[in-house]
Amino acid sequence: MIGAIKEWASVALELFYPADCAVCKGAREPGSRSMLCRKCREGLRPLPRPFCERCSLPFDGQAGGDFRCSHCASKAFSFERAVCACRLTGVARDCIHRFKYNGALWLGPELAELLIAAARERIEWEQVDCVVPVPLFRARERERHFNQAEWFARRLVRALPASLSAGNLWRTRDTETQALLNAAERTENVRGAFAARRPAEFMRRRVVVVDDVFTTGATTNECARVLRAAGAASVMVLTLGRG
Repeated sequence: MIGAIKEWASVALELFYPADCAVCKGAREPGSRSMLCRKCREGLRPLPRPFCERCSLPFDGQAGGDFRCSHCASKAFSFERAVCACRLTGVARDCIHRFKYNGALWLGPELAELLIAAARERIEWEQVDCVVPVPLFRARERERHFNQAEWFARRLVRALPASLSAGNLWRTRDTETQALLNAAERTENVRGAFAARRPAEFMRRRVVVVDDVFTTGATTNECARVLRAAGAASVMVLTLGRG
């Protein structure tokens, strides 16, 4: 009986915490707490400089000092700047998509470490009052069983001196998946899709909006617009991947 219980426990552990690398299925290092092999873990690296100081768009080349990309020069964002932890390519893209769409929660701690490291380096947390995750529409959240932005936001406030504001900013309607739309369509898709339940709670507060990825910035910018309209003193954006 005990042997059978141990066997079933082993199967369950293997199901939820795979023995092989979660990305390439290669062998992980013995005793490693990471769900990735060494090669894939090395691919999960911070966003390399140079990048745009306003939207974190990577620049393939040489750039002296701080610079802003041409995208930002023609865009009036409602947030001050976006801090992104890594490029949305390769291992990082695979890990974020598995976590978000396939419920690979065992990848969460490693991704959270990457996000927190970028947050420590590039955000002055003594000037932040609260962290606001981008909300999911309730039906979408039930389908996924969790909100990935809120998952990361909760781990962020455990490590850094800011409070979590979850539920005040909410999604008023479902929207199409942004990945299938161009920049103009993304902006229109999320226009009016967010609202503040208790706007006064954001009055004069310095806010960091958290999401998993930043591509055109349409979603986080719409959230920032609503927060600024509610009276927020400033809004910054923090995401894992920069597309």
